[in-house]
Amino acid sequence: MALSLQFAREDLPRAHRCHLPRHRVARWIRAALDAPADITVRIVGSEEARALNREFRGKDYATNVLTFDYSHAPQVHADLVLCADVVEAEARAQSLPVEAHYAHLLVHGALHAQGHDHESDDDAERMESRESAVMVALGFADPYAD
Repeated sequence: MALSLQFAREDLPRAHRCHLPRHRVARWIRAALDAPADITVRIVGSEEARALNREFRGKDYATNVLTFDYSHAPQVHADLVLCADVVEAEARAQSLPVEAHYAHLLVHGALHAQGHDHESDDDAERMESRESAVMVALGFADPYAD
């Protein structure tokens, strides 16, 4: 897997960078992949996340992760954009370690990059099951466990 890891925010808290060393990000994404991949991960602030979500999804708010998938086969080509502010707020609200939430969102984004979605109940169940299995295999808690 080829990975480009970008931090768009100069003011990104040091703790976020510590949770996202390149080798961990690569491991988390690789665990969710079924094919060779060329992936860019970009960590952004709320303003950029909101602008991208508005432009590409028509939704005027910053979301946790956006996946831009360009091809699924024979190689996955995708950009994953994560909003540091949203990730941190969601982790705090869910009493999760920030690292675990980043890992989950990167796995989630990597699955989207391969064409998985959660538009229907059946698709959501399949995708969540896969996310749970990957997260547990990586040593994290099941993100969908009650």
